[in-house]
Amino acid sequence: MMKRTFPLIALALIALSIYLFVSAPPPLQTAAVESGVMIPIEQVLRTVSAENDLARALWTQEIVGAGQVAGLAFDEDWRESTVEAGPLPALFLRESAANLETYPVPLSLFLGSDFPINPSNQFSGAQTDRFEQIKATGEPQFFYADDTQLHTAMFPDYASVQPCIVCHNEHPDTPKADWELNDVMGATTWAYPKAEVSLTEYMEIISAVRRSFAETYTTYLEKTATFTNPPPIGDQWPSEGYYLPSAEIFMQEFTRRASSQTLNDLLTMGIEP
Repeated sequence: MMKRTFPLIALALIALSIYLFVSAPPPLQTAAVESGVMIPIEQVLRTVSAENDLARALWTQEIVGAGQVAGLAFDEDWRESTVEAGPLPALFLRESAANLETYPVPLSLFLGSDFPINPSNQFSGAQTDRFEQIKATGEPQFFYADDTQLHTAMFPDYASVQPCIVCHNEHPDTPKADWELNDVMGATTWAYPKAEVSLTEYMEIISAVRRSFAETYTTYLEKTATFTNPPPIGDQWPSEGYYLPSAEIFMQEFTRRASSQTLNDLLTMGIEP
């Protein structure tokens, strides 16, 4: 059985490697990747969490951080028509999570905390106890939530940059004003209804997550077009001045940073035919 299915697995991984390294991949060809391989949902959620971390880092460092130096603004009220600003890093994640909800792939993303500025981000149910374990150990939590009937993964969200700490500590609605660097401020929580997925489903999940990032960034570019002084959009980044990369350039850089690790995760996870 192994000898007969190994060529199918190899072909599927080749197809996947091509797919992952294209920033705007073509529609999935199901027959080209179906091989009987099933992937544990824990590994899938680890992978999308790692991709999310890379997308947020790209946004935080190359757009928000460099953009503020170049003269761009970022604000929690960025969607207001009178506010000429883009989303803060946590709001980039929230916007991407909202995009995910509109797709057929039943994957959900939630950024929660025990001290959220927005009460809608307050943990409840099983997530409350699991978050206490995350704070105690620093390790992610994987579990089946009886209340939601979803396979769930929670990953620690650290206070990694000083501007985010200052923003939370000085916000008028903050329930906690003494955050420090490297504190566990919350957890990104992913959920999916199945315990394992096929390679096709895996690729559909990765595609949906990446599409959610691209749509969030595109929404930001559309907002900048309404600015009194809109930044030129092309192949230059804020580190070069008052510029923004196009959505294609932004996603090309994300793909460059993410795809090798994502493919390596799949190759080393010990999948069974």
